[in-house]
Amino acid sequence: MGFYYFDYTYFIYMLPALLLSMFAQYKVKSTFQKYSRVMPARPLTGRDAAEAVLRFGSVRGVSVRAISGSLTDHFDPRTQVISLSSPVYGVSSISAVGVAAHEAGHAIQHSVGYLPNKIRSFLVPITNLGSSLSMPLIFIGLLLPVQYDFVVLIGIGLYSLMVLFQLVTLPVEFNASARALHALDQAGVLYPNELQGAEKVLKAAAMTYVAATFTSLMTLLRLLAIAGNRRGRD
Repeated sequence: MGFYYFDYTYFIYMLPALLLSMFAQYKVKSTFQKYSRVMPARPLTGRDAAEAVLRFGSVRGVSVRAISGSLTDHFDPRTQVISLSSPVYGVSSISAVGVAAHEAGHAIQHSVGYLPNKIRSFLVPITNLGSSLSMPLIFIGLLLPVQYDFVVLIGIGLYSLMVLFQLVTLPVEFNASARALHALDQAGVLYPNELQGAEKVLKAAAMTYVAATFTSLMTLLRLLAIAGNRRGRD
């Protein structure tokens, strides 16, 4: 079969994941660009929208700042800071409002102690360990004789932690978007027709997380197939 990077299973398992990831990236960029050209009736910037969602969720102590880049927006619970990228922070568009509100949704999750978010935070250091050690262990294990397959299995076990992290991330992201859209609606930040545009932006963004999770799952299946075929040749 060959080693991890040189076998036919790459095309069986990873080609669908690659195609889905490419489509997700195209979808999020094209949707963001489309609605970045649509201004809301109320001239609110991304920062204004984030602050409005925070007020609606009764979240205090969270600041909003500008960062460089595009679609690099995130909320850091350690510093209690929402960082908004250049096309979002000071821009008045449906895309900017939607993305900023989503990050404020994460701040609300943290404030109310949303359980999947707690689990995700707990998994971060474990996942970092898995991402650092899993592939080196698998590669080394494949170079060793079959009786040392336990090295490969340890690597696969560590990689499984990364897959678990991706699975937990999905409800966290979907819930943040749901909280954001609810706040934009109830706080009167966007009108109903504008809210539909923001929802499309957030759904497109969510596809990138779905694609990442699918890629992780397919990679795990491929690793298991490689390990199984290796034992079958013993």
